[in-house]
Amino acid sequence: MQELHDAPLAPLTTFRLGGPATRLITATTDDEVTAVVREADDSGTPLLIIGGGSNLVIGDKGFDGTALVVATKGVALDGTRLELAAGEVWTDAVARTVEAGLAGVECLAGIPGSAGATPIQNVGAYGQEVASTITEVVAYDRRARETVTLSNEECDFSYRHSRFKSDPERYVVLRVRFALEDAGGLSGPVRYAETARVLGVAPGERVPLATARETVLGLRAGKGMVLDPEDHDTWSAGSFFTNPILDDEAFAAFRTRVRERLGDGAEAPAYPAGEGRTKTSAAWLIDKAGFGKGYGHGPARISTKHTLALTNRGDATTEDLLALAREVVAGVREAFGVTLVNEPVTVGVTL
Repeated sequence: MQELHDAPLAPLTTFRLGGPATRLITATTDDEVTAVVREADDSGTPLLIIGGGSNLVIGDKGFDGTALVVATKGVALDGTRLELAAGEVWTDAVARTVEAGLAGVECLAGIPGSAGATPIQNVGAYGQEVASTITEVVAYDRRARETVTLSNEECDFSYRHSRFKSDPERYVVLRVRFALEDAGGLSGPVRYAETARVLGVAPGERVPLATARETVLGLRAGKGMVLDPEDHDTWSAGSFFTNPILDDEAFAAFRTRVRERLGDGAEAPAYPAGEGRTKTSAAWLIDKAGFGKGYGHGPARISTKHTLALTNRGDATTEDLLALAREVVAGVREAFGVTLVNEPVTVGVTL
């Protein structure tokens, strides 16, 4: 276990933004993680949990408390059952499952961050999300002061949400368990239209696992969604906003606004999201509201590859980033009456 004081946090995030932490501890075992959490709780010290740093927006003043980097390691594969320590690098874990011939997370390749963060956000992309394969999450319950095992049902997964996100101060994820599929070297059914088109298959078909993973990596790279220290389009948190989900009344009002702004017959992307609910595209909204690729007037700008990613062009501050985010939110609300919600977690700041 390593301990530093007045330690910079920006290098621990994919945005490369944020001020220092009063105290920074790196823990490499579950016991070390729980000991640090207990100590912070006993002393009333504010605690910030950091995994891969791919979903964090930390204020320029930093964090006045203990920042805990979860750097635990451990991969256990038993047939189709996979257990990952929270600190395992997610992209590496996906590559291992593909090498082992197991389907279920291959379309989540290239997503930065740690395995322990995946259930919190119910990470998903290209037609897959971890809620469909996670069987259990082992976590330290700060309220009960004990390690608990939560079933998939107890995790309360929904779109980019979970029990861990709705009660962020309660649980610290230690291990995540998955049930994958042995489909004879084939992927799960291809469910995302763009992926199917690039692969040249119909939605629902399967392709070789490695092909699915490589295709998704290519799609993500083309949108600046695969980390590259030399490419400022990847100095981001990936998708900065979630896709809005509207009830029937709100969606009807939204469709009217779309036609008023873009002309009769104009239609926004629409996808079923449960009874009486429709999901639309945040990237589409941002673009049609006038915020195209590369938009911005300072060191924080929209990615030149994808309108859903806000980026640090090298010398931005967190306030620069937030100013851009607020401008986009206000512009989309004015144009379409829809309020975008940020996907990354904010620390010491609000949107």
